[in-house]
Amino acid sequence: MVKIRLRRVGSKKQPSFRVVVADSRAPRDGRFIEEIGFYNPRTEPETLRVDEARALYWLSVGAQPSESAARLLKTLGTMERFERLKQGESLEALVAEAEAVEEEEAEEEAEEQAEEQAAVEAEEVEEEAGSPEDEVEETEAEEPAVEEEAGSEEAGSEEAGSEEAGSEETGSDETGSDEADEVEEDDSEE
Repeated sequence: MVKIRLRRVGSKKQPSFRVVVADSRAPRDGRFIEEIGFYNPRTEPETLRVDEARALYWLSVGAQPSESAARLLKTLGTMERFERLKQGESLEALVAEAEAVEEEEAEEEAEEQAEEQAAVEAEEVEEEAGSPEDEVEETEAEEPAVEEEAGSEEAGSEEAGSEEAGSEETGSDETGSDEADEVEEDDSEE
């Protein structure tokens, strides 16, 4: 039996998949008949591309999709188009419809990327233009605080000055007595 399934590729812990048509007895990553697309779940949004004509061909000749492949094909609308193919619509019309849908999605994605890029550039311009104004505002906000601190430091420094003077006097007495003790010790040793 022929299956449409996913074949894992990519390095360790970074999976991506190929959508392949393979014999059901073949190993998952082994021999396959044809590669018809790829799927990368790690991108935002997920990347999924399938050759619609080949997928519809294989479905029409009896290939059975695996559960995960069926989910992906349903997401793309391939399974709905396959049902319409079975009802008698032409393969060319269905493939053209799928290509038109894919082009629209590609255009929307390109527009979204352009909008995101424009938003990022606008933010950068705002940051560059906003920087000098922010610095001026911050400087103006800091100046009154500095003046207030200076006023309180002057008052505090007068008090501290009187305390320092008292400690200097005390400190000099203590220092002097320590020196005198050292001199007396030196005299006793001799």
